[in-house]
Amino acid sequence: MDVLPRMDVAADFVSWPPKSVIYGTDFTASAERAGPYAHLMAKRFGAALVVAHAFTISQFAMEVEAEATPGAKSAQRKDLEGALAAAARRFGGGINRVSPVLIEGDPKDKIPAVAHENAPSLIVLGTRGRNRVGRGVIESSADRILRAADGPTLVVGPHVPELVEDAAPIRRVLYATDLSPAAVRSATYAVGIAEEFGADLEALHVVHAQEMSDPYKLSEIRKAFHAALEGAIPRYAEGLFEPKESIEAGSAHTRILEHVQRFKVDLLVLSVRKSEHTWLRERLSAAFNIIAQASCPVITIMG
Repeated sequence: MDVLPRMDVAADFVSWPPKSVIYGTDFTASAERAGPYAHLMAKRFGAALVVAHAFTISQFAMEVEAEATPGAKSAQRKDLEGALAAAARRFGGGINRVSPVLIEGDPKDKIPAVAHENAPSLIVLGTRGRNRVGRGVIESSADRILRAADGPTLVVGPHVPELVEDAAPIRRVLYATDLSPAAVRSATYAVGIAEEFGADLEALHVVHAQEMSDPYKLSEIRKAFHAALEGAIPRYAEGLFEPKESIEAGSAHTRILEHVQRFKVDLLVLSVRKSEHTWLRERLSAAFNIIAQASCPVITIMG
């Protein structure tokens, strides 16, 4: 029987806190609901706020700009710049550095590129979930950006309540882990956010039912689980954090969403292993389904 390895976290493995928050917006209602979270994270961590929109220029606008005097802008570009400046004003209050950034190109490429240029950063997005056509599923912009992002991404799904300014925004953080090496990164983010907000931190690992019935296997899982959390907590924070550790059997998707609902979780932290293999792409698809159904924002970390 395989023994799960202990997972250690190097001090410089994760760049946190973020120096910039990249709020990707398409000016839809779902993107607007994510704006207060971008503002919260930027203000709380003293980070710069970059309000970014990626677009495809229309053929007509392209022709107008090509034929006009140098520096002249099409109506499309002017309208987008105006909307972006308005969003920056709406969500930039009390933040020292706020930058509206308009970029031509596909959001799935351009938003992660902006995040990379301003690293260490946190991308913040809103989504209404996925659209279904027949038996197929049309990915949202947030879904596509998640697949391309290398750093942490906070997504506000359609069932997340509106952020109330006077309320304590993050009191309980749930870190859901599969104990893979990639999950070590997300543990460190979960600890960092819980520390900053003074939030309770719970770690959840979901296993198959047969593993719960095998005392030796369950003992090894508990050891690896505890070691992963121990390695993620910075030395200066030891004694301040005693995360509650939960191991449950069943479907990870179901158990995670049940925990979010039952314990009124304010922020869920997930890790997703990045790969071109089909079954790992399906893992990301499952993660996005959790985002689309969760009643709290979800931070995903690709690894």
